Amino acid sequence: MGEIYSEDYFTNRPVSMNTSNNLLEIEEHMYILDDVKKPNVFRNMFPYSDIPKIPFNDRIVPHNMPKEIWITDTSFRDGQQSRAPYTTEQIVRIYDYLHELGGPNGMIRASEFFLYSKKDRDAVYKCMERGYKFPEVTSWIRASKEDFKLVREIGMKETGILVSCSDYHIFMKLKMTRKEAMDHYLSVIRECLDEGISPRCHLEDITRADIYGYVVPFCLELMKLMKEYNIPIKVRACDTMGYGVNYPGAVIPRSVQGIIYALHKHAGVPHELLEWHGHNDFYKAVVNSTTAWLYGCCGVNTSLFGIGERTGNTPTEAMVFEYAQLKGDLNGMDTKVITELARYYEKEIGYEIPPRTPFVGRNFNVTRAGIHADGLLKNEEIYNIFDTDKFLSRPVRCAISNTSGLAGIAHWINSYYTLDEKRTVDKQSDLVKLVKEWVDEQYEEGRVTVITDDELVKLVDEICEKKGISLI
Repeated sequence: MGEIYSEDYFTNRPVSMNTSNNLLEIEEHMYILDDVKKPNVFRNMFPYSDIPKIPFNDRIVPHNMPKEIWITDTSFRDGQQSRAPYTTEQIVRIYDYLHELGGPNGMIRASEFFLYSKKDRDAVYKCMERGYKFPEVTSWIRASKEDFKLVREIGMKETGILVSCSDYHIFMKLKMTRKEAMDHYLSVIRECLDEGISPRCHLEDITRADIYGYVVPFCLELMKLMKEYNIPIKVRACDTMGYGVNYPGAVIPRSVQGIIYALHKHAGVPHELLEWHGHNDFYKAVVNSTTAWLYGCCGVNTSLFGIGERTGNTPTEAMVFEYAQLKGDLNGMDTKVITELARYYEKEIGYEIPPRTPFVGRNFNVTRAGIHADGLLKNEEIYNIFDTDKFLSRPVRCAISNTSGLAGIAHWINSYYTLDEKRTVDKQSDLVKLVKEWVDEQYEEGRVTVITDDELVKLVDEICEKKGISLI
């Protein structure tokens, strides 16, 4: 805005000790709202008629992962925006599963719900009746006083509020100036606080927003309100279009670590009140969510199997295993519930999970190559990511095709029939050789598809009966 600061501003700024690195610091900038007359849409980075650009300035911010990090859920909010609505009963059952998956330490900290339909409100009441501490039942509303009435009527302790922060939304969608948008948002947030309800501010489209001209000044106002009311105000950084990148030295607003650094360091938002919400438009939802954790964000918002708007959200199951890799343990999470959830979605809801989806697709730990099957037969660690039977109740499997060979067939029989070490078959087994003869005949006759489990079970049963072989 071209503000002019007095000499006193530059000479009398306080010097304070940074307890993280034990160095004295002077705050270099005063972050005030830049109430521009025309929207800043970063056309140099986002030329709509071309592919978006990822510029760099090599400004590096330090890792700053909090001691405690956790997952929150948006399966019933963002997840429902891209599929047929769940029934009330389905929502409650999935909520039960999320409780089991999160474990006794509440690793799935909260779950957010729509309040607009009777079905969703009924689900909220039923989930609240469960009495679980985690996931906490929370809501989501637009920055509207009419929407807030729903929150108040139900008696929610926390609600998300849509506070779109890019000029794309402020100028083009809301038809407001930055100041008008900020004043409007703050009025709804203050109304929440007046009722004793904790707001969770969803900074929609943050990866196309003016971070220091709007986002940081807005969040500074939120922190003032938090101090005034002594009620937590959460800040959710929403990568609505999936533009975020995790590359060191990338320019904001595309830099995930740069955004988190700005929100924590310059806007003063505590780690535990920071949350990242990612989309997968550029295949970066998981890595960006992990980056948010690494640079100071306690919460990562996810959706089961990544189901969400357009290309989807960060998958819950992905972040469960990201957590384990970063922290060295699961902190009480029950990963076998992930497989139960996948089966529930497919059998009860009718949702088809793409077969190669990590951790949950039916083929995620299935190999087709004969050379891989040979390695699995000798030691499954060679071609399996971890003990998938232990953590997901999904033993490593081989799919049988013209490339599987004797090793692949032997491994399929051993895994499908869960044969112990004393009863396993190997490549020299008569049973394996007879199955391979049949498989070879199939492909010699022109077959191009893999052999199904049902076909193999029928074949094995016939051979065992004919040859007097028992797999029991």
